[in-house]
Amino acid sequence: MNIIGKRYYFFALSALLIIPGLIALFSFGLPLGIDFTGGSKLEIQLDSPVGLGTDPVAAVLADQGFDSSVVQLSGEDVVIIRTADMTDPQKTSLVEALSARFETDAELLSFESVGPTIGTEVARRAVGVVAIATLGILGYVTFAFRGVENAFRYGVCAIFALVHDSLIVISAAAILGRIFGWEVDALFITALLTVIGFSVHDSIVVFDRVRENLTKHRRASYETVVNHSVVQSLTRSVNTQVTSLLALFSIALFTGGSLRTFVVTMMIGLISGTYSSLCNAAPILVVWENKEWKTWFGGGK
Repeated sequence: MNIIGKRYYFFALSALLIIPGLIALFSFGLPLGIDFTGGSKLEIQLDSPVGLGTDPVAAVLADQGFDSSVVQLSGEDVVIIRTADMTDPQKTSLVEALSARFETDAELLSFESVGPTIGTEVARRAVGVVAIATLGILGYVTFAFRGVENAFRYGVCAIFALVHDSLIVISAAAILGRIFGWEVDALFITALLTVIGFSVHDSIVVFDRVRENLTKHRRASYETVVNHSVVQSLTRSVNTQVTSLLALFSIALFTGGSLRTFVVTMMIGLISGTYSSLCNAAPILVVWENKEWKTWFGGGK
């Protein structure tokens, strides 16, 4: 199985996945939740015997003076409402109005309120945490592979895979937010950091096998050694991620709301992490070793 020999096909596939997401990101932006923008979030249960849709709930919100609210269904009888800052009297009035509209006793399951100042602080810290994690990973991988020639390359390639997976996750958030109305909240940052950890873990597994095989197969070319290492790591990486995905799929199937968004984000990131470690990070090592960029624009041999 010559995975490294088809590296440019994998690079092209990554571009095809990332570019539409980036277009969506710059066109629509990330659908930021109240954790970043400030506002109120309510989760209300309506035991309505006539079925439930978002339009009637949105109409009630408009009557209460909250025209720009986002309404999501969670299960058959629970609505999640994200809106501007809401006072306690307004909250009580909304619950009563929903009870009257659906002819049932509406129950307020949860209520969160975040001010815009706190939202800005959360966003700033989130960016800082990701930056610190990236630098820490670069330093650790370089140190861990210090016994290998050009150890710094392994750290940089791990960062390439990390950035790839981050872009996939962020792009998916922009697209899914546009289609399903999902929002980016504090759990999204948790999912992104977890994906970063899994991505680097997979890359280190492959790189560690490269390090072992460089010692065992001294006469083989670097590309051959890297491809052999990727093939050896393939079954282990796929099996590990499949078991994780099965557990996450079960959670996504039986939950809703922000937890489902978190789990789906994790699933996308884990799939991307396995792919990038095997089909991007390791091939970039070969591209770097061969200095192939010299031939990309018609130069060199």
